[in-house]
Amino acid sequence: MMFQLRTAHGVLLSIAVGGLILPGCVAQQFDLKKAEKDLQQQLSQTRARQSQELSTLREQELPQLRGELEKALNQARELQGKQEDFKHRSAQLEQQTKKLEQLAAKLEADSSTRYLWMQKSFETQDVKVSARLDELSKTMEALKKEVIDVVQRTNEGLTKRVDVKLEGHQKELAEHHNKIEQISQKFTQFNQALTGFREALTGLNDRVVDHEQVIKHLTSRIDGDSKATATHAEDVNRSVVSITKALEAVGKKVTARLDDQDGRIDALAKTLEHVSNKPALLQQAHKPGHHSALSPNEPIMEGGDASKLSAGSETTSGSTTIVPPQEAPKFEPAQASADPPDRVRYERVLGFFRDGDLEGARQGFTGFLDEYPNSTLAPNARFWLGESYFGKKEFQRAIDAYDKVEIDYPGSEKVPAAILKKGYAYLALKDKRRASSAFKQVVTLYPKTVEAGKASDKLAQLKEVR
Repeated sequence: MMFQLRTAHGVLLSIAVGGLILPGCVAQQFDLKKAEKDLQQQLSQTRARQSQELSTLREQELPQLRGELEKALNQARELQGKQEDFKHRSAQLEQQTKKLEQLAAKLEADSSTRYLWMQKSFETQDVKVSARLDELSKTMEALKKEVIDVVQRTNEGLTKRVDVKLEGHQKELAEHHNKIEQISQKFTQFNQALTGFREALTGLNDRVVDHEQVIKHLTSRIDGDSKATATHAEDVNRSVVSITKALEAVGKKVTARLDDQDGRIDALAKTLEHVSNKPALLQQAHKPGHHSALSPNEPIMEGGDASKLSAGSETTSGSTTIVPPQEAPKFEPAQASADPPDRVRYERVLGFFRDGDLEGARQGFTGFLDEYPNSTLAPNARFWLGESYFGKKEFQRAIDAYDKVEIDYPGSEKVPAAILKKGYAYLALKDKRRASSAFKQVVTLYPKTVEAGKASDKLAQLKEVR
């Protein structure tokens, strides 16, 4: 097809060159023919005129006619010369056309040779490109094989690692199940101890009844002896009132101990739930310092006791005032002289706090934690250290102490009270967002505790303030 285009191009080029030259020749030939026709017409006209006027003008116009004839002959000669020139020019044009045809033939030959050369060069390039494509396809196949091998190797390594990790997890789960069984056994032991405590409490109730009978007997005797002397009657009345107050205090203490024991039972149940749901907490719950909640002889303190000493610290938002609960530390019974030194030290420092010596209590609890860091009373000491700071209105330090109770002793029964008091401290610092977060934490994690009820009340107050 390329060759045909080139041949057509050569023919068109020759035609164009011929078309440029031939129109001039054709025009000259047409002019010559027209001139001959005109001459013939003039000759015929002249002949007719001559024949018609020959008779009339033979004598008068003969010399003119001869002159005209001579002119006509001259014109005919000139026309013949022009015709010969035209023939010569036509011959030259024919030669030029031949030359043009030769040039067109040469151009066709050159174009054909060039087309063949280009076709060969394209064929060689096609061969090279196809060879290159074959090489690339081979390299791609090799790369695919290498990638497949690498993927298979990595998958095998990953499967081995996953199997090893699964075996480790299974072993850890077995250990967690064993630990949960141990805790359940300890819980049953605690229930047995609680049963003994309840029996002892029943004996205390019997003693209270006896005391009431003694009081009645004393009142009857006082009524009889009051008539004897007024002074003796006043002394007896004072003694009766003191005994009555002591008995009422004993009754309150007994009921408080029962409530505290119920709270401890609920806390242990909650601890068991956390251990079953979160095995990671189980290892921390078995540390020596974390079992203060399992000691039946430990005194139980309410989480809001320090607020008695900080009743003046109030958080005001708008027209509503939020005040921490007013509670007093509960009386802890005196221990026998055979108590361990850490408990003796703890009781003595707690006495400072009970007497209102907040600085002495702070120093005492700090020293206790330095001297007995692994004691079963360490969580309580840390909590009361926070209460000392709270009473001194050093709320940020109190928050740090409460946080350490939650972090270092997650299994202690002081954790709900510590989180609750942390919320009170945030309220004192006017940080309601963090206070609400602390209260919500108590309600969510320890819903059956007394602290949860107090936290829900505070959340309701905060909502009303908003």
